Amino acid sequence: MKQIRIPAVFMRGGTSNAIVFHAGDLPADRAQWDEIFLAAIGSPDPYGRQLDGMGGGVSSLSKVCVAGPPTRPDADIDYTFAQVQVKDAKVDYTGNCGNMSSAMGPFAVDEGLFKVSGKDALVRIHNTNTRKIIHARFALDDGKAAVDGELAIPGVSGTGAPVRLEFRDPGGATTGKLLPTGNVVDTLEVPGVGRIRASLIDAANATCFLNAADLGLTGIEMPDALDASIELLDKLARIRIAASIAMGIAGDPAAAARNRTVPFVSFVSAPQDAQSLSGEPIKAASVDLTGRAISNGQPHRALPLTVTLCMAVAARIEGSIVNQVARLSSSPDAEIRIAMPSGVLVVAASVKQVDGAWHAEQGGFYRTQRRLFDGYVYVRASRVPGLVAGAKDKVKAAA
Repeated sequence: MKQIRIPAVFMRGGTSNAIVFHAGDLPADRAQWDEIFLAAIGSPDPYGRQLDGMGGGVSSLSKVCVAGPPTRPDADIDYTFAQVQVKDAKVDYTGNCGNMSSAMGPFAVDEGLFKVSGKDALVRIHNTNTRKIIHARFALDDGKAAVDGELAIPGVSGTGAPVRLEFRDPGGATTGKLLPTGNVVDTLEVPGVGRIRASLIDAANATCFLNAADLGLTGIEMPDALDASIELLDKLARIRIAASIAMGIAGDPAAAARNRTVPFVSFVSAPQDAQSLSGEPIKAASVDLTGRAISNGQPHRALPLTVTLCMAVAARIEGSIVNQVARLSSSPDAEIRIAMPSGVLVVAASVKQVDGAWHAEQGGFYRTQRRLFDGYVYVRASRVPGLVAGAKDKVKAAA
């Protein structure tokens, strides 16, 4: 049977890769998107390698983004993020990807979705998953997004042109509330685990924060060591399910288990000497906090940016699990340096109390991005029979 070819761009955004589509090149019926994305990425793959698609076998390399005209007056483009599961036939739209958000402004400019002039660009991005606005600021080179620059980010070799991302009013991205339970710290009753303290914070993406010591960990364990501990991953999965129910994301354990994207689970510890995956030393004196994150059952080699932003917001909330271990400057506007497996991330978060309630005003950080190739992605026609039956002008059948 023939294959279907769809115009696409393959991009790196921060420490993630994704296929990026124009909304206009996909079926208007979004019910057909899942199978297209699964086929393009190469899921489900019981071997976990996605060799028959564009995925890389881990969650950070199994992503799809869709960009199109804005549906809000305060935005220049709409952006929808899809997390494609590696081993399961599932596509999740409940959260956003901060890393790939950094590629959306440059994509919009380079593809002509948004017209700019001068030396610098500001693209206002409406993330449809979280219904939040992100401002992307970056330099232009002959009218296109600049690529070469001096910014190095942990987890990506070399340097690139910086993209500054500003997440506006990031609180409640998943649940509608910065503190979904109303508490800064909750004690979760976790079947098979027992009672454990957690800060359930929702900024950019909902995250359950734990103290590494409460898990019997030092906080500087590396991803491979975490991945090898079946007992620990099972414990964290059980905690995540309890957190999901407590935050109102899922109504029961079965529903929480099915939604593998949010909440993320992160454990934190105080600044301490460690070593990055590249072998570079990380000195306790040079950081303010140490963090690790788990999503889709996998330990991250680099903290997801939405988790990083949420962690920085949590660090500013007095009494939270993160705040208790962080070493913070007396200035509320000072950047927070977070040690993670791939190095050190620097993030700013503006958090205030308004009428006695905590409010996250914005969070910001820098990423790099690069277009890796463009052309067509091919999917088997047998995977998307509905698409073949109602083929659109821009979705072509190829021999």
